[in-house]
Formats: sequence, structure tokens, C-alpha cells
Amino acid sequence: MSESKAAGQDGRAAGEDEVTGLCRDLIRIDTSNYGDHSGPGERAAAEYIAEKLAEVGLEPQIFESHPGRASTVARIEGEDPSKPALLIHGHTDVVPANAQDWTHHPFAGEIADGCVWGRGAVDMKDMDAMTLAVVRDRMRSGRKPPRDVVLAFLADEEAGGTYGARYLVDKHPGLFEGVTEAIGEVGGFSFTVNENLRLYLVETAQKGMHWMRLTVDGTAGHGSMTNNDNAITELCEAVGRLGRHTWPVRVTKTVRSFLDELSDALGTPLDPEDMDATLAKLGGIAKMIGATLRNSAAPTMLGAGYKVNVIPGQATAHVDGRFLPGYEDEFLADLDRILGPRVRREDVHGDKALETSFDGDLVDAMQVALRAEDPIARAVPYMLSGGTDAKSFDDLGIRCFGFAPLKLPPELDFAGMFHGVDERVPVDGLKFGVRVLDRFLDNC
Repeated sequence: MSESKAAGQDGRAAGEDEVTGLCRDLIRIDTSNYGDHSGPGERAAAEYIAEKLAEVGLEPQIFESHPGRASTVARIEGEDPSKPALLIHGHTDVVPANAQDWTHHPFAGEIADGCVWGRGAVDMKDMDAMTLAVVRDRMRSGRKPPRDVVLAFLADEEAGGTYGARYLVDKHPGLFEGVTEAIGEVGGFSFTVNENLRLYLVETAQKGMHWMRLTVDGTAGHGSMTNNDNAITELCEAVGRLGRHTWPVRVTKTVRSFLDELSDALGTPLDPEDMDATLAKLGGIAKMIGATLRNSAAPTMLGAGYKVNVIPGQATAHVDGRFLPGYEDEFLADLDRILGPRVRREDVHGDKALETSFDGDLVDAMQVALRAEDPIARAVPYMLSGGTDAKSFDDLGIRCFGFAPLKLPPELDFAGMFHGVDERVPVDGLKFGVRVLDRFLDNC
């Protein structure tokens, strides 16, 4: 066995030993993001990550966009710095969690039933921990990647990235000089087809977003009197129409590629126009894939009134709108038609849809790394129904993929882990991810 190969195997083993502890430490740092700076912020997590990177000789920088809202960035020198650089990005903030709803406290990082439990276990402190584990061991063993790698551990992704990725892209673009490709969250996870085949879904596209506020103005008055201009009534009827609307199926390039790959894997044709039959074959990932076939608009908040016997003059609602790549104009036109002329809408946060092709040397490196650790692996492209910090990095011309590799037990409801109660990640999955990421960096 060659000396370099032995070093690589030893590094992967050491990273496997460390990754669970890193994941638990990160979960125990409460970085809940309420979207209004009322949470604890990401500063403690940024400092923890900076310390772990500095321990192995890197020179991390912490950037604070608002008190407590901090991100950590570092650059690893590659064997050939003249080559285009790779970005590995993750976010440290998490959505809030109510401890009373959980089997294990969401910020305790407990290990039970072979999993690390806690808010952020899959979204996305698992990938943060895997990245740290791999980088720390590569630095200790002196194993440089083929090209420069920029590491970015970011604030505020769960509220649109304004104080994290967007801030760095707008205010400190030089941090990403020379970067042409990136990997981040919600991709590289497994879907077991049968004993001879496991698909690993690599994100190559994601829906765009329009988070919006809907407002209806009406005539205020006494609750005991007849009022045919009640803002609440008008708004609720519009929101009801929107919430019950069935959006038409639109098969994008990425979804068509995924269905073709899955059809080949299952040995049966899949018809995107007959989604009940198609989704029935997808098990736990049906929710994720089903949401990428249509535009969507989910009412999420309602607000009106201040006293039971007073009809208010205004009512508001908030809606999480998502549109497919290439279908933003259609989405907005349909939205206005459904809501009607009385409803005024305004964006509270909007961002574009993304789509790239599933090809090139970076994709080949993913395929090779996955197959080396799982002989029945096949990487396939898919679209994410949500959004990630890739939207900001795309503005710098960076080609972005979702690749946070996890081999999952077939019975785990992985889609349900995101923003869900009892979020958890298998310990074996974390160790698998370390091995795959380390092999990936050998050939990236």
C-alpha cells in the first residue's frame, strides 16, 4: 500500500471518530433563527467552527453582519492554486423548536437508537460536522485537495440568507475569488430501490421563492352590525381559494432526468401526468419529489382584528410561494387571478429558481466517491422544492450542487426530518458522509 493511500485511509478513520462529537457540539449551540434577530444568533457557532479550523493551521475569518449574526470563512490551499476553486458551504442557523414536542431535547445532541437527535441534525449541522471532520484530518495529515477549497459556514439561511450568504456575496465577494463550483446541503442522500440499487439524489435545481404578504382593506365597524365590506371575510375567501388550488404539473429538465433515471432503476415507465401512481413508488421521498412538479403557494399566517366586537379595517395573511425554474411569470399571473382584485400582495422575500446540468468532472467525482463506499450506489439529479444559499452564490457565477452525502436506512422518513419534530441523523450516516466527502476531495 502506498504511503499516500495509507494516509488517506487513516484520515478517513480519524474523521469518522470525530464527526459525531462535532455534530453534537454544534447541535448544543442554540442558533434558532426567528427571522427578526430575536434569537441567540450564530456567533457562538461561528467562534466554535473558527477554533476548530485554527487548531489545524487554517486562518478562518469571522464576519458579523448584525450583532450576533456571524459567519465563518476559510480557504484551503490546493495542490494547484491556479485551478478554479471549489466552495463548500453550510449554514449554522436552525429553525426554532419546542422542546415539549420532542422525544429528546432538541438542543441536547443526545445519541439514541443509533442516531444523533436534535434541531439541525439534518438541516444542516450534520454536513457542517462532516466538513469539519474531513478538513481537520486532511490538514493534520497534510493531504491537500487538487485545487483551492473555500469553506463557508453561514448565518441566516433559514430566513433567506440576508445576514449570511447574501451579505458576504454583496460585501465581501473577494472571499470567493476564483470559485467556479460549489457543494452544499440537501443532496447526496440515499433512496434504496432494492437490494441491488441505491439512488443518491444530487440537487441540481431548486424552486424560486416569493414569500409574500397579502392585504385586504375593508370598512371598520361595530361587530353587531351588518357589514358587507368585511376585510377578514374577503381575505379568508381568497386564502381559501389559494390554499385549495391545484397547480398544473410542469415537468422541468431536472425532474424529467430524475424520472427517467428512476424509471430505468425500477424497470417500469413513470408518467408525470399520473402522479399518484408515480409518487406511490417513491416511499419516504415522495413529499420532496411531489413538491417539484408544480408551482405552489401555501398560506402560513393570518392576522386581523384587536377586539371581538370590532370589525377591523384591514386583514393580512402570509404565503410561502414557490415557483419552478422557467415558470415565475406563469406563477405570478395565476396567483393574481386566484386572489382577485381586492387582494394586495407584496414580497417580504423573493429569490430566483436555479437549474444546472448533471454533468462534468465534479459530478464524476461524486459518482466515484459514492460508488467506492457503496457498490450499489447510483447518483441521480433532482430538484429541491425549497431554497438554499446557492441562490446567492449563483450571482457570482458559481455552479451549485446539493451534495451532503448520507446513506440512510430505508425506513427513515428523511424528508420529515427537515424542520420536523424529533429531527435526527444516523451515526453511521455521518461516518459514511465523512468517507465519501474525503474521497470526493481527492478528485474534486
